[in-house]
Amino acid sequence: MMRKNPTQLIFWLSVFAVAMAYFEATIVVYLRGLYYPDDITRIFPLVILTSVHLLVELGREACTILMLTAIAVIAAHGFSRRFAVFCLLMGIWDLFYYVWLKVLIGWPLTWLEWDVLFLIPWIWLGPWICPAVIAVLFIIWGGRVLVSSAEFSFSRRQVTMFLTGTFLGLASFLQPAVDILLSTGTEGLTGFIPQQFDWWLYLPGLLLMGMGLPWRERRVFGR
Repeated sequence: MMRKNPTQLIFWLSVFAVAMAYFEATIVVYLRGLYYPDDITRIFPLVILTSVHLLVELGREACTILMLTAIAVIAAHGFSRRFAVFCLLMGIWDLFYYVWLKVLIGWPLTWLEWDVLFLIPWIWLGPWICPAVIAVLFIIWGGRVLVSSAEFSFSRRQVTMFLTGTFLGLASFLQPAVDILLSTGTEGLTGFIPQQFDWWLYLPGLLLMGMGLPWRERRVFGR
């Protein structure tokens, strides 16, 4: 099979991700209107979804990851290029999700405003700019790989750094709610107001993720 033209590939992947971001943003606008009718730009103190809506949201988030994975498998060959497609899609989708929210409802209001980022395996919380910066990293790296005719591979050291960075970043998002969930369950998050974000976890995690991605061509796995 002939390799797709990189410019066309990136263009149509971007179109898909931007459109997908709009769909997600509209769903969030509806949910905010339902749960925060007085001011849809303010989601804290936190209001907990009903059990039905929570299950629907968990399913939607799982399907979002499956959709990105399916497109990556279809659009490219080999692990590195498929992962590059996945990163590019996720980055554009996540970044434009916030762009569309800004267009539709004028939110976020500040650079460090907190958001509910994800719900699997439990609620992720943190300033919206944090996943947005990771999204930019993914877009740059994914685009770098896809425009190149050379091959990119992860060394064991890079895999270790990337996974460690991912773990630290994930820990920074999961930590704000973990104590509450372990002690009182989901209902304990009712009225949650953000306090302090663990930048000491997030920033090293971001650095390690960036260092763990293969920026140079013709890396050989295992060296």
